[in-house]
Parts: sequence; structure tokens; C-alpha cells
Amino acid sequence: MKKVLVANRGEIALRIIRTLREMGIKAVAVYSVVDKDSLHVKFADEAVCIGQDEASSTYLNIPHIISAALVMKCDAIHPGYGFLSENYKFAQICKSHNITFIGPSPENIRDMGDKVKAKEIARSLGVPLVPSTDVVKNVKEVYDFINRYGLPVIIKAAGGGGGRGMRVVEKISEVEQKILQASNEAKNFFSNPDVYVEKLIPNPKHIEVQIMGDKNRAYHLFERDCTAQRRHQKIIEEATSLLPQKVRNSILEDALKIANSIKYTNAGTIEFLYDPQSQQHYFIEMNTRIQVEHPATEMVTNTDIVKLQVLSAMNEDLSSLIPSSFSGYAIELRIYAEDSYRFAPSIGNITKTYFPSFRDVRVDTAVYNGYNVTQFYDNMICKLIVKGEDRLDAIKRAKIYLNQVIIEGVNTNIQLLNDILNDEKYVNYQYHTRSVDELVLLKSKQEITV
Repeated sequence: MKKVLVANRGEIALRIIRTLREMGIKAVAVYSVVDKDSLHVKFADEAVCIGQDEASSTYLNIPHIISAALVMKCDAIHPGYGFLSENYKFAQICKSHNITFIGPSPENIRDMGDKVKAKEIARSLGVPLVPSTDVVKNVKEVYDFINRYGLPVIIKAAGGGGGRGMRVVEKISEVEQKILQASNEAKNFFSNPDVYVEKLIPNPKHIEVQIMGDKNRAYHLFERDCTAQRRHQKIIEEATSLLPQKVRNSILEDALKIANSIKYTNAGTIEFLYDPQSQQHYFIEMNTRIQVEHPATEMVTNTDIVKLQVLSAMNEDLSSLIPSSFSGYAIELRIYAEDSYRFAPSIGNITKTYFPSFRDVRVDTAVYNGYNVTQFYDNMICKLIVKGEDRLDAIKRAKIYLNQVIIEGVNTNIQLLNDILNDEKYVNYQYHTRSVDELVLLKSKQEITV
């Protein structure tokens, strides 16, 4: 493999380019006109413009990306995360053009991207599942499910993730409205209106296992705790977790059971809900790509997951590169351009940035002084990954670092991140997946009272 096209933008494109350079592989960037001054364009060996602005006509435009790869004589394409990373048809098209897709097989993406089918696979292996329906065909099926399992339930998009196409139903009168809302959002984001219904576990933790597969078998790089979420979207991730060892072992074993049963290759995550009361875990889905939060795992395992992806795509044996242990504890914080307490994106020019240099702190970002946050793409500014000796040490160091970051010109969620890190429930590992929303509601009420 001598030349790879990076079919993405921003910090993940830079992240992939860095590893390709270290491996002696040339990197080709693609970019929209809006992104012509972006750092991934500047630091790639070559770059190709693929359109004007909207994601649908640029980073999601399969003909343009394939054409760029062919014109630039690329051996492979790395999709990063988001955009086309979980589009099995894109992976098939790459294969039909003799371009290596640096990711799982089209069959893996297709089967595990369908959440209902993924659950069927897990069920066949005896992996615990949250009670749920198949794809809902009519509203009667939803009422029947509620009559059997009770409220609350959650309606989920069958063909997507990232918090999109999800609605919680707490009252029977909300059923039809919430189904319509979830289905419409799923159609808009994933071109698939199908939804299913799942019993809502009261106060769960969200645990994901980092999987890496080669031509022989799948391996795990331990787990991450992704419980701190805002409206089902992760904002703080931890590697690894404070799960009881018996529970951790069961989750890791079930994740490998699923990955090996489908002969999974390359990077992916197998995701679970964990109920601390019953100490029971439940499979919920698989993400067939590298995750935004992969650096947290890299920090505690001393690995390069992108390098492992490339080697897997080259049919290399990874067994000697997979760590058998981890050290320390890492926390990743996503900084967004937004008004957190109004949940509104902040668009504009970043006039000043400062990220201090600390031991065991990594900053993954593509912004600079003068960078323009537009309405066209994701509004994440950077990821801060802080490693400590243990979880409490990592939290302490994250708070110190966060208070020395300077980002001017746009609003950010730094205050929200500080509020979470200083929340007694978070510090004591008592958070569940709705804790951030509860904190935001509490802070908003306090602000109105003042």
C-alpha cells in the first residue's frame, strides 16, 4: 500500500494522515471549496476538490470520491468516522474498483449496521439483549409491546445511530407522535425511516468494547465508558471503566463472541447497556468503524488504532501488536462550538485558540486562529484526551487543563464539561445516560431563578 485517499475532513483526517506518514504511505486529501484552507488539505501529500459545500455533494458524494481515488492512483481509501464510513455500498464500490477499503467487509457493515439483524446475531449466540421489537410495521405492535413490558420505552432508528432517530416514550399518549418524529428523523439522516421499540433500562451505563480484527480472528482492546451523553450524543468518554471485574470479563467475552461469529475484520465497537442494580449487561448495537473516542483507548493501551486498521486491510497478522493489558485511566472530552444550555450550535470565526502543553494530554484538533466554523459540517472543535494514574487523577488533571484552554470567537461547551467534571455524581461514578440532561435542566432552572 503506497497511497491512501482519506475520505473525510477535520481532526480525523489529520489523525489518519499522521499515521500514514509514519508508515511511509502517501496521503491524498479530499476537500470541499469551504474547506480549501483546512489543515488536512495543507498537510496531505496531495489534495483533490470534490465539490462546493454541502456534505451530500462533497464528503458523501461517492462518484466524486471514487473518481478522485482513481485519478490520483490510490491503492486504498480510509473513510474515518461519519460520512461514508458505515455505507456498505461504498465499501462494495471500492472493492469493485480494486481499491482497498480500510474498514470491515461490506457484509460486516451491512449486517451489523442493521440493528435488528445485529440483535438477531447476538441472540443466536446467547448474548443478553434488552427486550425489543423487530422493525415496527404498525402502531398496534408498539402498544402490544408496551402492554407486555410497560413504560418507559425508547423508539430507535433501525439503520442509524449517534443519537439520531431516537425518542423516549414515557406516556401512552405520546406513542404515535414519538414514532412519527423518530421515523422522520431517521429518514432525513439515514435515508431509512424504519424504527423499532426497546424497553428503556432505568439508569444504565453505556459501555463499548473496542474490537480489532485481522484475517485470523478478532481481538479486544478493552472497554470504554461512554455514559456521559447529551441527548444520546457522547461528550465525555473514559478508558477503561470502573466496572466490577466479573462484569468486565463477561462483556469482553460477549463482544468477542459476536465479532468472531461474523469473522469481523478491522476496527469496530460492540456496545452494551449495563444496569448497575442487577449487574446485568445487554448488547445494543455495533459500530463498524473507528470511533471518535478511539484516542482514549490508545492512551491506556499504547497502541495506534489507525495503524492497526491499515495493517489489517493489508492482511497482516495483528496478534503480536494487540496489548494484553492497559495502564492508567484516560478521559476524552469533546469540545463543541455551541451554546450548551440552549443546545444551539455556534457558527463563526475562531479568533484565538490556546491549548497548553501538559504531560499525558493529547489534543486532536483541526482548528487554528482564523478557522471558520460553518453550518455545513459537525461543530466539534477538538478532543482533549487526559491520562491519569487512576480515574480520580484523570478527572483532576482534566479540570486543570480545561481551565487553561482558550477558544475565542464562538461559544463552546467548556462550561458544561466543567460542570460535569465537578458534579459529585460524576466523580463518584454514579452517572447514567440521562445524568447530563438532568444536570443541564437543573443548571438552567438555577439560572432562571437567579
